[in-house]
Amino acid sequence: MSRVRRDVIVLVASLAVFAVCAVVAADGQVGPVERALFRAVNGLPEGLYQPMLAFQYLGVLGVPLVVAVGALALRRWRLAAALVLVVPCKLALERVVKWLVQRERPGTTVPDAILRGVHSAGLSFVSGHAIITFAIAGLLALFLPRRWGVVAFVLATLNAVARVYLGAHNPLDVVGGAAVGLAVAAVLDLVLDVARDRGGMGLRALAAVR
Repeated sequence: MSRVRRDVIVLVASLAVFAVCAVVAADGQVGPVERALFRAVNGLPEGLYQPMLAFQYLGVLGVPLVVAVGALALRRWRLAAALVLVVPCKLALERVVKWLVQRERPGTTVPDAILRGVHSAGLSFVSGHAIITFAIAGLLALFLPRRWGVVAFVLATLNAVARVYLGAHNPLDVVGGAAVGLAVAAVLDLVLDVARDRGGMGLRALAAVR
């Protein structure tokens, strides 16, 4: 499959998933199925707090820049540029989506939500953390050996689960954010062809442990 065709498929599929999430969340309510899923994750044992807290930090705004520094160290200029561009893309798209879909955080929309160090109010759809982590994972999956690409997506998923566990987001918030993040990765690859300069000692060393 050609790069352009792959990226277009990912982009269209991601936008479709986002659209479904946005339509469901547009009335500002949390339906019974989503609420049950939220409570299943949010009600997990307190002993998970520290690892979940750590996983949530994978989605902070500085992480793409940190990963970009690593890409620069390997002289992967296209990947580094794409990672840097994740930041303005996230900021712009999150603002647009929250203007279109105004749903509050679980502390307001879900009775008896357990809040672990997160705000009880504020717009919740979509998760900015999920945008960042899935955009990074999508870009790294184009560049790294398959095993490490899978690891990137596992970490992104754990970040999304952590945001629900901590009480910061409802499930559709993180699913919608993941879809936006993958759409961002697809568009950036369409423009920059991230994997074009793949190769070199750094990547061969990673490939050796596949």
